[in-house]
Amino acid sequence: MKDASVNAATPAAFDVERIRDEFPVLNTTMRGKPLVYLDSAVSAQKPRRVIETLRNFYEKEYANIHRGVYELSERATARYEAARETARRFLNAASTREIVFVRGTTEAINLVAATHGRANLEKGDEILISAMEHHSNIVPWQLLCEERGLALRVAPIDDRGELIVEEFEKCLSPRTRIVALVHVSNALGTINPVRELTRQAHRCGAVVLLDGAQAAPHLPIDVRDLDCDFYAFSSHKVFGPTGVGVLYARESLLEALPPYQSGGEMIESVSFEKSTYRDIPERFEAGTPNIAGTIGLGAALDWMTELGHDAIATHEAELLAHATAALEAIPEVRLIGTARHKAGVLSFVLEGVHPHDAGTILDHEGIAVRVGHHCAQPVMERFGVPATIRASLSVYNTREDVDALVAGIAQVLRVFRG
Repeated sequence: MKDASVNAATPAAFDVERIRDEFPVLNTTMRGKPLVYLDSAVSAQKPRRVIETLRNFYEKEYANIHRGVYELSERATARYEAARETARRFLNAASTREIVFVRGTTEAINLVAATHGRANLEKGDEILISAMEHHSNIVPWQLLCEERGLALRVAPIDDRGELIVEEFEKCLSPRTRIVALVHVSNALGTINPVRELTRQAHRCGAVVLLDGAQAAPHLPIDVRDLDCDFYAFSSHKVFGPTGVGVLYARESLLEALPPYQSGGEMIESVSFEKSTYRDIPERFEAGTPNIAGTIGLGAALDWMTELGHDAIATHEAELLAHATAALEAIPEVRLIGTARHKAGVLSFVLEGVHPHDAGTILDHEGIAVRVGHHCAQPVMERFGVPATIRASLSVYNTREDVDALVAGIAQVLRVFRG
């Protein structure tokens, strides 16, 4: 696993302008200004390949899956299951039996909490998370703790926004049953050393879930190398459609889990006396799935793979270095999250300016950033701020986008300081 390093250089073969041409929205204007989209951490834009895949499926290939004996249904089923194989390759999972399609990272974590958590944890057991988690990797565990009489422990982070590994080790105990960690922080950009943290967790007998929502768009993922038990990510953050995501689960664990939801598609047989369920992974995919979205996700993952994960990480690292230096040169800027290993996320506050006011003025300059607590309120509390301005970088961003952000910040300061 290679971390994106701010010291890397963009390879000459990486043609960002060609890539930008694949995203129609980037050629539009907002409030009369060219769009500068710096909010990919919340949702990435979609390349033409994904858009055309969805259109083609709905126009020429649509049918429900797994049920029809006619050719159109068989074709749709083949496309859907091909996306499962694509997701397997993307994560380097051992088998498609380990790939469950869900609505997104949030549902994936809830699935694990509701099935593995309820089946295996008892009063007095502990769940360990970190202080940089997204709400989606906090609240499901809180609910499980309340229901089962468990203890939720939190490993602290330092002033740079890095997990304090020594404190993480101290939080582990013989009662630790689940360790749930973010791979890349959505609010800080921190890349956690998850392979080492997973090894430590396994040493004390815990299973490990990794929230990969922010890692999957930026880093190569190899679940076998990471040796995690569960890994989750969302389609819409990896240039795919909304409403679909992937849960990787180690096959031996998945086979032992009870169903998460029930109804059609996940059943083998039903009578009024007893129902039996299909084998994995279909056991966890109740009801008609997001067929088109899943096929679109497959197209997005293929598109990313063709670009090359290392090339993506290198391009974004160069942008991150440029953006970090540019923002650090502005006296009124305070960066929140200065980890030594980061993905393309820049959270910051402006002295004397509320983030929501700054975001509104930047919008009038055509610059789309995220403002707020980013579903990471404990992170905001840790750094003593109510909210931040977050600019998140992606494969289609350029140095000119960063420069536009810097110019936009100057405009914000002019408005508030005359």
